[in-house]
Amino acid sequence: MEKEPSMLKSIAEQKCPNCREGDLFKEKNPLKLKHIFDMNDNCPVCGLKQEIEPSFFYGAMYINYAFGVAQAVATFIITFFGFGLRGGELVLAIFAVLLLTFPFSLRWSRVLWSHMFIGYKSKEFKK
Repeated sequence: MEKEPSMLKSIAEQKCPNCREGDLFKEKNPLKLKHIFDMNDNCPVCGLKQEIEPSFFYGAMYINYAFGVAQAVATFIITFFGFGLRGGELVLAIFAVLLLTFPFSLRWSRVLWSHMFIGYKSKEFKK
């Protein structure tokens, strides 16, 4: 019996939650904004349908919102107390951080959402 692949490694590498081997996204680079939302319809390794029901990834918006709030609060604390920014400069700094991290936040929220609802199945039970 083989060892179960690590969930954290699977999340970090944006792999399928079912087999933890296939890629969730067609394009690995999140900075290619033209393809940021392009996910494989089915896992290239195990064939799992990624969107298990219509609008499945709408729930990932809650995770993305939490990421955004955490980033905004961290940016506020760092820029306000660390650099002494006030007013418009502070708002611009928060906006810039949120804008620059959006592609990553979007992807991580979808990966986490799928790993929350789709469990790992070892190769013994896949067929």
